[in-house]
Amino acid sequence: MDGTDLTRAVFEPLVGTVFTIGLDDGSEYPLTLEACIRAGAPAGALRTEPFTLLFLGPPGGHLPQHTARLAHPVLHELEIFVVPLGPRPGDGAQQYEAVFN
Repeated sequence: MDGTDLTRAVFEPLVGTVFTIGLDDGSEYPLTLEACIRAGAPAGALRTEPFTLLFLGPPGGHLPQHTARLAHPVLHELEIFVVPLGPRPGDGAQQYEAVFN
């Protein structure tokens, strides 16, 4: 799946499901898709319908900002630029964001 195929309609039915990132040590880091949020189109936007994905990872350490190869049972593998937002208040789950504009 290339970047032009990644639309909000693709991700909305996957909210609540788990994506995994393979780490260098052979382990997997799970990211649960928490939300798929429609965003307004800024001037010069490449997409007619920009959106943001919010993910939750395990509490504790976080992954750095980077282009991650995510695996998912429906979408298979895709590369997405993921930015850590810090721990969620209350349970400490690590929050991540991916913006498509």
